[in-house]
Amino acid sequence: MQPPIARRDDQLDPYAWMRQATKPDAPHLAAERAYYNARIVDLAPTVGAVLAELRALTPDTERSVGRDIGPHTYYRMTAPGQELPKLARKSDGSPKSTILDLAEFGSPYAATGVEEPNPDGVLLAYSVDLNGNERYCLRFRNMTDGADLTGVDGRVIAIPDTYYTGSWAGNHFFYTVIDELNRPCEVHRFDPRTGAHEVVLTEPDQRFELTIERSGDYIVIASHSRTTSECWAIPVCEPTAATLSLGGRTPGVEYDVEWDVDRWLTLSNARESEFELLANQEPIGPNDGRIHDMLALYNAVVTYSRVDGQGCIRILERDGLIRHELQPEPGGAIRLGHNVNPDATFVTIMTESFFEPTTWWDVDLVTGERTLRHRKEVPGHDATKYCSEVVRATAPDGWSVPIVLTRHRDTALDGTAPCLIYGYGAYESIDDPWFDTWVLPLLDRGVVIAKAHIRGGGEISRQQWIEGHLLAKRNTFVDYIAAADYLAGDLVGSALVDGSRIVSRGLSAGGLLQGAVAYLAPRRWAGVIAEVPFVDCLNSMLDPDIPLTVNEWEEWGDPRTPTERDYLASYSPYLNLPEPHDRPALFVTGAVHDPRVLVHEPAKWVAALRHSDPASGDRPRLTDRGSIVFRVELGEGAHGGQSGRYAALGYEAELIAWALSAMEIKGD
Repeated sequence: MQPPIARRDDQLDPYAWMRQATKPDAPHLAAERAYYNARIVDLAPTVGAVLAELRALTPDTERSVGRDIGPHTYYRMTAPGQELPKLARKSDGSPKSTILDLAEFGSPYAATGVEEPNPDGVLLAYSVDLNGNERYCLRFRNMTDGADLTGVDGRVIAIPDTYYTGSWAGNHFFYTVIDELNRPCEVHRFDPRTGAHEVVLTEPDQRFELTIERSGDYIVIASHSRTTSECWAIPVCEPTAATLSLGGRTPGVEYDVEWDVDRWLTLSNARESEFELLANQEPIGPNDGRIHDMLALYNAVVTYSRVDGQGCIRILERDGLIRHELQPEPGGAIRLGHNVNPDATFVTIMTESFFEPTTWWDVDLVTGERTLRHRKEVPGHDATKYCSEVVRATAPDGWSVPIVLTRHRDTALDGTAPCLIYGYGAYESIDDPWFDTWVLPLLDRGVVIAKAHIRGGGEISRQQWIEGHLLAKRNTFVDYIAAADYLAGDLVGSALVDGSRIVSRGLSAGGLLQGAVAYLAPRRWAGVIAEVPFVDCLNSMLDPDIPLTVNEWEEWGDPRTPTERDYLASYSPYLNLPEPHDRPALFVTGAVHDPRVLVHEPAKWVAALRHSDPASGDRPRLTDRGSIVFRVELGEGAHGGQSGRYAALGYEAELIAWALSAMEIKGD
């Protein structure tokens, strides 16, 4: 089958027409998917073998960690043979009961945004997205009889265009509403028993997004841009009271707040670039790293920080003195879990790595003792067969780039093993290793997994982000290439992996990273996997009528400013294509319902790559250099992929099979 060739207009942007051609029946998208389906058949034996391994690592019945709310424990459970989970609850002395079954909506894709039981145990506020566009419909279910509440007209209450966050205050539910660009711009208050409804707060500035959370005795509404914040509070006991601004809004000042019995805690960068913890505006606690989060619990304050490039959870006295400190295993991750009860005598944390299944622990606030709460079940998995370590590459300007290396213990770091390197590097995101079974078939075949903590991310410090965004964005790409060159032995010392068999992977902003490094260092990679890649960044930042433009000018730059426009143009993958004879094999994904990276971005990039190549990205082998496939999701599916567990495994099996082929590993 020949690769599809998209129409090319005679204008400055020859594929601009794709911006309006994003429906599932768009001919150029259907042709790309048909070409992908025809080519992936070449890898069918490996896909089948990997899928069988992933299915074997998936328990028939999956259960999530529980959340204790009121007298009940709530958790998710997926039954044998089922794609989608159910929400269930149990309490002491009572049998388990199913509250919500996502399969009841009759869609292959179903994801919840809000799942908030009222503490009285009667009503559940829940919102559902049935195609992946992240425009959730909010409903209210009576957990006693399983029926959704109806309005005075007899129809089920179904509030459209809501988002992820919401919280109960007595009988009132606070939730966010999104505009046509998927920006949470309003907070509403609704009493599902009476139908009383009111707009509580509106955020007119398109740079800002609203969130809601319960903090002790208050509902806290926060409005954040990339660089500035404002927070308001409403007493839970007076849910119809007016909002009270807690710190105002000062350009360049970011802060969050937490109610602690009789005082407000604030996490702010007003005086410290790496943030400081304050109680009633007086600093407390250590300040030796970037502080990201805080919790007020029973007679203690808990913080999450980055210290020496890794996560650190500290349990503090109320005056800020350290009571206990928790750190991850080498190459692993530690995070705060879901903690909703301010009277709790423990804090729930999570630990995991690329090979250690996600585990939840309850840590006693006084003794520091850990009690196992829940561990992700992975049948037949033996974590002792694998190991992780951290090495460091040096960028050309001297910046140190930590790299987490994970491998099977039988795989030597002697320059002979293939490598899959993963990167993100944006939004000050903390992209620590996480557990997912797709890693295991690679490790078991002798592949080294590398995770590079590059500038633009937040694994090290706020400075790491500052030096990797706006007019310093190219540092992100330089760091990533330096990490790969270090592993291949091209900088100093001996090679740790086989430099001719490195495959690179990244998603969204990490997909932009893939497009940029494929242009800047095309011969470095045997293959590049660019998932829903943000590759037309200049044109997107010029278009205020699509999601994530105005509110991301502070991350990527505002191209209305000539200097920032020129800088964006200098690295935008759509405008900077590698020479056909240099290109690595490319595996590109997109989804027609993705609201974050609209499908026309990867489609335009693929079309431009095909046009610039005399062979149109077609090669004898699917993973020969210069080959291009575009796995576009034409049905239901989100920015992060499928919600069904077996559908998600099928996707990963295809991607892994492609990566193994690019590494010249026989996978079946």
